[in-house]
Amino acid sequence: MDDFEVEARRVLPRCIYGFVSGGVESNGTRDANRAAFDDWSFIPRVLVDTTRRGQAVDLFGHRWSAPFGIAPMGSTALGAFECERVLAGGAYEAGIPCLLSGASLMAMEKVIAANPDTWFQAYIPGDRTTVGPLIERVRRAGYRTLVVTVDVAVNGNRENNVRNGFSIPLRPTARLAWDGITHPRWLTHTLARTLWRNGMPRFENITGGERGPPLISPTAQRSFGRRDSLTWDDMAWIRDQWQGNFILKGILSPEDARKARDIGADGIIVSNHGGRQLDGSLASLRALPDIVAAVGGSTTVMLDSGIRRGTDVLKALALGASFVFLGRPFFFAASVGDEAGVRHAITLLAEEIDRDMALIGCTSPAELDPSFLVRNSGAR
Repeated sequence: MDDFEVEARRVLPRCIYGFVSGGVESNGTRDANRAAFDDWSFIPRVLVDTTRRGQAVDLFGHRWSAPFGIAPMGSTALGAFECERVLAGGAYEAGIPCLLSGASLMAMEKVIAANPDTWFQAYIPGDRTTVGPLIERVRRAGYRTLVVTVDVAVNGNRENNVRNGFSIPLRPTARLAWDGITHPRWLTHTLARTLWRNGMPRFENITGGERGPPLISPTAQRSFGRRDSLTWDDMAWIRDQWQGNFILKGILSPEDARKARDIGADGIIVSNHGGRQLDGSLASLRALPDIVAAVGGSTTVMLDSGIRRGTDVLKALALGASFVFLGRPFFFAASVGDEAGVRHAITLLAEEIDRDMALIGCTSPAELDPSFLVRNSGAR
């Protein structure tokens, strides 16, 4: 799957590629997410009949074809034409979940039309008069799973965006224009088609209304509202308002995991936002075992951040995750090959998992536990 990023770096303007690929500040947490998987090695079981192996899993009353899904990503339509629909459609065809970001540029109603199993991820402002209509809109649209991201009290310090010329609101500059001109495939296939078919991209899903501000509007960032006043009382209130599956994303602390359980969350996603919020925070995989120990069995524990290979997926499952999500690889696949690229990326990862299960002597994700792993010498 890494090959998609290599090609995407050639196809995409520098500012858009950097916006997606980068973390915050020195990229320490982003890189730590990948390094964490090297902390562990497999202990394969040999001479096991794995001819009937399968990777399907049950999650929130739904049977999914694989133990991974597509993580929420904001502004993906900048990288591929109607990228949110492309990702959702690819996921639906493959039988895996896809999370639509609250910072997406395509209306939630259009996306769920392409995939009725899509989950919605929301950025919640600290104003319940605004939150209520948003939750009602999500319900009316037909979403059954609401994911609230809780690690964005303020925006992270994304210095790479400054260096690459990316900002929200997006400011037209000579550098940005040159970046587009020198990437003609993106210019014609993505930007021109988007403007012709859909007009100026907007943040479509941040309020209970049908349309948000254009990406170039000075109010684009402010329209998300302040989130630094949010508390657990607000999450409990949302739980009371929402009748479907309720998941909190961005949990790294066992104490916070227990609080999520106590307010009635159906699941949590152990995540540091892909290293895009607080540099120096704990890698998601390193946080996972303690969180599973804190709430295992009473709350579904999932994970994102840093997964790139089938072996990564299996390591996370062995350490207690019920499911995992990937973001960047699927965005790069969409930017390179649209729907076909997303389908191919899903197939590649599913084939890796199938092969790796046979090689470690496992016939089902449910069999995986820490006994399949050993911590490497010197691992943190």
